[in-house]
Amino acid sequence: MANNRSGIENQAAIEHTRQAVGRYAKAWLAGDRAALAACYHDDFTLHYFGRNPLAGDHSGKAAALGLLAEVTRRTNRKLLAIVDIMAGPERGALLVRERFERDGKTAEVERLLAYAVRDGLLGECWVYDQDQALVDTFLT
Repeated sequence: MANNRSGIENQAAIEHTRQAVGRYAKAWLAGDRAALAACYHDDFTLHYFGRNPLAGDHSGKAAALGLLAEVTRRTNRKLLAIVDIMAGPERGALLVRERFERDGKTAEVERLLAYAVRDGLLGECWVYDQDQALVDTFLT
């Protein structure tokens, strides 16, 4: 993707993204829910894919946090690892590994969480699952 930024502006944008995504990763690894919530912009939008009752766009910080709480309730999800943190001038991402548990079944899934950063906070997220059909079974 071409842009009109200078090299210095581009590097500054990448660092801005890296800091926002890195703060979120650090809070998630620490299990610090207050710090996690503080990473979201008030106008945060979560794009949750799949063929399950929770799929769709969830606009606003409260709506997104409510959806994430419901995902956790249904799957008893647990962060196992942050595999990688990526940052560019337009987007940042976390590649994570989580464990889901429900009705005696467990599964480990890799998920790519792509973020747009606004005002130093996470403004938007797209959740891409390694095995969407598997995730859908846990959420249905």
